[in-house]
Amino acid sequence: MREQLAHQAAKLIAEAGAADFASAKHKAARQLGATDTRHLPSNKQILDALQSYRALYQSDSHPDVLQRLRREALDCMHLFSVFNPYLTGSVLNGAAGENSDINLMLFSDDAKAVLLFLLKTKLDFEDGEWRLKLGGTESTVPSYTLTGESGTQIHIVVLPENARHSGARHPETHADIAALTKMLERQD
Repeated sequence: MREQLAHQAAKLIAEAGAADFASAKHKAARQLGATDTRHLPSNKQILDALQSYRALYQSDSHPDVLQRLRREALDCMHLFSVFNPYLTGSVLNGAAGENSDINLMLFSDDAKAVLLFLLKTKLDFEDGEWRLKLGGTESTVPSYTLTGESGTQIHIVVLPENARHSGARHPETHADIAALTKMLERQD
């Protein structure tokens, strides 16, 4: 049942543009009549099923969509290069689809520096907060949402500079400008 749920969740993400893995899992469970939600598939199982689904049913269109999103992410990262941006999420891991968002992390000990940068460059944005654990402590950090030229939502969180050196970033989950550039060169 867990495998069926993973494949159904992957289909929901790929075809219906389900917002995230958690909502796709629960919707898949409802659709398949799985009342025991203690045994839902892991995000890794859904990611594997999604990659299989895209390879089988979207092999013609998905690479172009992913390439476009990654190029847009790289352009945005160059814009914010002074804040040492990292790409995370579905655009990096390949699960992104036509309706996916771009997720970036910026680093600055002066959180207002990013806000001032946004105001100075006259970019339209919405501000907010993001809750996460930093150094084992629950923290709230600033976040901003921009809309790219293609209409893609770009979500930015601003972390303190010491978080960049925490060692928690791994190549499969975080890419800086150089790593993303290399990834795009391999796809060309």
